Amino acid sequence: MRNEYAAELGLSEADLAADWLTQFARWFADAAASGLPEPNAMVVGTADAAGRPSGRTVLLKAYDREGFVFFTNHGSRKGVEALANPYASLVFPWFPLQRQVVVAGRIEPIDRAETEAYFASRPRGSQLGAWASTQSRVIPDRAALEASYRAAAERFGETAPIPTPPHWGGLRVRPETVEFWQGRANRLHDRLRFRRTADPGGTADDGHWTVERLAP
Repeated sequence: MRNEYAAELGLSEADLAADWLTQFARWFADAAASGLPEPNAMVVGTADAAGRPSGRTVLLKAYDREGFVFFTNHGSRKGVEALANPYASLVFPWFPLQRQVVVAGRIEPIDRAETEAYFASRPRGSQLGAWASTQSRVIPDRAALEASYRAAAERFGETAPIPTPPHWGGLRVRPETVEFWQGRANRLHDRLRFRRTADPGGTADDGHWTVERLAP
């Protein structure tokens, strides 16, 4: 199986935004406007303390100069790995647009206030699901999961505010590299990467970034 990429307009250094955040915002807007299902879906790669990798698709919920944020049960595999080996990769697979964005950097918990603000905005069913699911743990069957959900619904009732579970929260990937990949003919794709050259604790506007072209 092979699809030929045929983007007539590639990605040149002259067309690239001055910083990764502006460039990502441009491409994210294009993905959202294109009608792609869940354009904020991204593959998150983590590794445990021994370096054994794992990956899964999650939804991006926020991004700014500090990085990319998603939410999870901190007892899940990705949550545990994020604490044991605090580096992660993100891949936004916008294949219908013949584009990808690949991010690598440190991962860290966000402020609890940010987590609670986001949790309060979730649909009530999703809030109950966060209490019901022991994410990544082995369970006996589907019935056990549904019973846990019913127990959570009974515990919190129909109208009372549902608090944020203590084991649930946001994780932020602070980028050290952000690569913009544009498909081209003959597999000669354009790959332009922003690479941080300063302290990883800096921000995207600290001026310490360099742009590199990578061979496809």
